[in-house]
Amino acid sequence: MSRTSRTRRARSAEAVARILTGGAALGVVAVALFVLGYIVYNGIGAIDFTFLTDVPRDRGREGGILPVIVGTIWVTTATAALTLPIGVLAGIYLSEYAPRNLATRAIRLAITNMAGVPSIVYGLFGLAAFVLTAGLGRSIIASALTLTCMTLPVVITATEEALRQIPQDLRQASLALGATRLRTIYKVVLPAAAPGIITGSILGLARAAGETAPILFTGAVFQMRRLPEDLSSQFMSLPYHIYAQVTSVPGWNRTLVWGTALVLVAGVSVVSVIAALWRSAQRRRVKW
Repeated sequence: MSRTSRTRRARSAEAVARILTGGAALGVVAVALFVLGYIVYNGIGAIDFTFLTDVPRDRGREGGILPVIVGTIWVTTATAALTLPIGVLAGIYLSEYAPRNLATRAIRLAITNMAGVPSIVYGLFGLAAFVLTAGLGRSIIASALTLTCMTLPVVITATEEALRQIPQDLRQASLALGATRLRTIYKVVLPAAAPGIITGSILGLARAAGETAPILFTGAVFQMRRLPEDLSSQFMSLPYHIYAQVTSVPGWNRTLVWGTALVLVAGVSVVSVIAALWRSAQRRRVKW
């Protein structure tokens, strides 16, 4: 086979690969837009000031979702406060300090296995460990601890992978200038890896905000007219409210349920967009 023929075949294969990958990307975007558009179409009619500031009435068939929104913010914020410091520090250790031995490989395997555990199992674990054994009762803190266990593998893995993407030349240059290893990590490596760490953290917390099973056993309630007062309070949550309406309320209000789903999607999307804008700004500042 001549060189010209090989070149033509390579170009043809590259063109086919470009078409296939582009088509797959467009398909994903089309599905995402369809799902988002369907939620907006069905739920936009429920969105008004009363819906966002009133309490549920008639088992959620009427009224608003203020306690539901506030409860979701409470448990997601508590989860973030617990997950981010532990997850980022663990990722830094595995990337920068952990020796290459059997124990470290076992830790990474355990983290990978934790990421694959179904959320319902985390809910049962949270019930046994935090609600009953630790005596925290059904509360925001019990739910946050359960969601932290579920989210930690995502944050740890994202942190470790983001740190691994930073060229070793940056570390060596900093050390050559007299900086300690600790200062190199926290002043050079971490700022450069921050966009990737933030991306993984947002993905993990978005998953936690949309989970039903872990909070089902540990703190979420079906009906609650008052707002949570502290971490020991029970709470209402957007995903659990949707689940309870559809499965437990005869004659549930379709518009209000879709409106609740729209609020959940909008909240996650706003946080994701803010994080993406910040990530883009940071990446423009970091050059190597």
